[in-house]
Amino acid sequence: MAIVLDPELALPSATRTRRAPRTPSPSRAAAATPAEIPLRALGKTGEYVSAIGLGGYHLGLVGTEREAIRIVHEAIDAGVTFMDNAWEYHEGKSEERMGMAVVGRRDLVFLMTKVCTHGRDAKVAMRQLEQSLRRLKVEYLDLWQVHELAYANDPERHFAAGGVIEALDRARAQGKVRFVGFTGHKDPAIHLRMLSFDYPFDTCQIPLNCCDATFRSFERQVLPEHQRRGIAPIGMKSLGGEGDMVKKKAVSPLDALRYAMSLPVATTVSGIDSLRVLRQNLAVARGFLPMTSAEMESLRTRCASLAADGRFELYKTTAKHEGPIGRREHGFPLLDEQET
Repeated sequence: MAIVLDPELALPSATRTRRAPRTPSPSRAAAATPAEIPLRALGKTGEYVSAIGLGGYHLGLVGTEREAIRIVHEAIDAGVTFMDNAWEYHEGKSEERMGMAVVGRRDLVFLMTKVCTHGRDAKVAMRQLEQSLRRLKVEYLDLWQVHELAYANDPERHFAAGGVIEALDRARAQGKVRFVGFTGHKDPAIHLRMLSFDYPFDTCQIPLNCCDATFRSFERQVLPEHQRRGIAPIGMKSLGGEGDMVKKKAVSPLDALRYAMSLPVATTVSGIDSLRVLRQNLAVARGFLPMTSAEMESLRTRCASLAADGRFELYKTTAKHEGPIGRREHGFPLLDEQET
């Protein structure tokens, strides 16, 4: 079945400018040259970010601190501006590594991290913000997002009196956060419930890939709502989280990344744990050429039968990608406790 998106869901405009400008660029409609990574508008914020972003989780998996910093430096030097992270990634190691890497380069990046209250109150959120700022060695964040909507009652807990949403307002009023958003990869219905509170989120991060298109689809259900509300969509999990769709040869890494980046998103966050993977992704991002509508539909159709049971998106169908802090706060046993 063909997926029909609103005709207004065009790719965000790009510019030729290397740095993410603080105000809209007059050259925003210009295409990037073959050597450049295009910048795209971040919703209605007036900001521009690189079409591909550097995922923070995988920085904590890199063998050494020195290598992790080298990955960030090479990404920035290549024109990657969007930096992803979260307070809980590897107990703070990912933020610490990112912080060391952006020293002296703060003005070249759009720095995002996530608050990980998982239903706890605004006081917890503000303590996490101060820790994140110290680890990242900065005075403010460009973007602070509520992390991992994974449980059906998460929206109500976040919007409860004294909840994390109050912390978003407080942090922005204090000048410690410029923009706010939320993330999650479990169920489109949870995202739609979060949006139904009509809070003025600037961004929302969701899983978008060629298998999502035909299985509990964020592309079909959530992405159009972002566009209707003027919320900047941030894509993630372009290879399905663990890359099984590539490992089992359902799709090539090139096609998978091109598909995700061809959707109407501000940026696609990619997990990068080596210079080899970084350079592979940079080769796709430089002078990015989006897939045509026909190419995208052909890839959806080819993947549809394999995607139908969720085997390539286990974060939707299992607890495998649910963080331990979130499970604990919701009263669920940790995964390793279930196995013993």
